[in-house]
Amino acid sequence: MRVLFIVGSFPALSETFILNQIIGLIERGHEVDIYALNKRENLSKLHPDVEKYHLLERTYYAPEKTKNFWLKMLQTSGMLLTSGYEHPLGLLRSLSLFKHKKHLKLIEWLHLILPFLGRKPYDIIHGQFGIYGIKAVLMREIGAVKAKKIVTSFRGFDISYYIEKHGSDVYTELFKSGDFFLSNCEYFRQRLINLGCNANKIVVLGSGINCERFYFKPRFPDNGKIRITTTGRLVEKKGIAYSIRAVAKLVQTHPHIEYNIVGDGVLKTELQNLIDELNVGHVVKLLGWKHQQEIIEILDKSHIFVATSVTAKDGNQDAPVNTLKEAMAMGLPVIGTIHGGIPELIEDGISGFLVPERDVDTLAEKIAYLCDHPEVWQQMGQAGRAYVEQHYDANKLNDQLVQIYEQLLDKDTSAAMNPSFKEAIA
Repeated sequence: MRVLFIVGSFPALSETFILNQIIGLIERGHEVDIYALNKRENLSKLHPDVEKYHLLERTYYAPEKTKNFWLKMLQTSGMLLTSGYEHPLGLLRSLSLFKHKKHLKLIEWLHLILPFLGRKPYDIIHGQFGIYGIKAVLMREIGAVKAKKIVTSFRGFDISYYIEKHGSDVYTELFKSGDFFLSNCEYFRQRLINLGCNANKIVVLGSGINCERFYFKPRFPDNGKIRITTTGRLVEKKGIAYSIRAVAKLVQTHPHIEYNIVGDGVLKTELQNLIDELNVGHVVKLLGWKHQQEIIEILDKSHIFVATSVTAKDGNQDAPVNTLKEAMAMGLPVIGTIHGGIPELIEDGISGFLVPERDVDTLAEKIAYLCDHPEVWQQMGQAGRAYVEQHYDANKLNDQLVQIYEQLLDKDTSAAMNPSFKEAIA
């Protein structure tokens, strides 16, 4: 199969779940191209698989836009001339379709079609996030790219914040024109159905991790020191301020704890100020971005993992986050919040604990319990590892993704909507 992934930025350190799908398809013999609508992120910390599989050679970027009107006109003229010279028939065909799209600006249309002029058709276009599913449908409609089927994955902000901002009907046309839909948890699947998505055209396909890379290790106290870790972007919905406050409540009674926060983001300065204000800089450290192997090394030395996601003011929510899965796969007892899709991942009291959002006192109590009862770490860690292997192993999930693609291509849409289709990929 020829598959095109439409993404925001690539490579993106925070989106290893997309990288895992790309690699899974390549390893299964399929041809994958990547179309990134935004400029690439800082490449100073590349995931090793990006280089191993030469993924930048498979990646196409939308031309960068300029805000200056005259520069924009000059840029547009240059694009037209270059494209007309290299692919005159493809450009004329797309222009004939463009004239019927009165709502579409010429510069926007050019940014969509130019990377694909002269390229072979795809079997599947896979929009990674709902907003890129909308782009995929538009690209097919205007003839920018030919594809037999369009699949869209919904993963988090696209089914929370984006709905709050643009209204509950923002995906109405996508639901009509898209061929199949995936959500990464049941919580979001039900929300999409309530928004109008056909229940027989959407299944849950979790975001997978490479369980072999995140090796299991039983946890025991290390010379009295207990290391607590959080990994995630420093943004509001990760709720890291609440975990910092919870740890600060325990410093006097548990002087042996150490709290490391891996990640970067817009709240870095604010969180550092909070650490200073609470006078816990000797306990709580912001470690910045780390690549995957560095994260594995940090988790290897950790004893407890905390992920305190909250619903942001703009409505943004999390699915079962991969950082939790990675920690569970490595045998750490975990603490998460009753939020979004996270209760589908953590079995409360079995692999860890669930606490209400923004409840610093309850969070502190659960951290203290785990610090005081290291005898439960190994049992919880084993339960977490088993659950992740069963439900979130990337190899199993990539097999299911290929099966979804193949059945969509082998049958018409009505056949794919049959309940037996969902049972086949369960």
